[in-house]
Amino acid sequence: MKELVEYIAKSIVDAPDDVVVTEETNDQGITFKLQVADDDKGRVIGKQGRIAQAIRTLLRVKAAKQGTRATLEIL
Repeated sequence: MKELVEYIAKSIVDAPDDVVVTEETNDQGITFKLQVADDDKGRVIGKQGRIAQAIRTLLRVKAAKQGTRATLEIL
């Protein structure tokens, strides 16, 4: 799942080398933290948060197939 988030983010941003995805596991599931360059945050979030919501939806579907929960935080 980490690779999925990283692939999508790198495809969207202007500075793909600055994309960093960290994974934390807790009792509620897996939390992915996405860091991008300051100039690219708007691209990852999208108008009215539509791109971020689409990434979160894909992540939730993939997590559900694996029997866990996943959330995405954009830093």
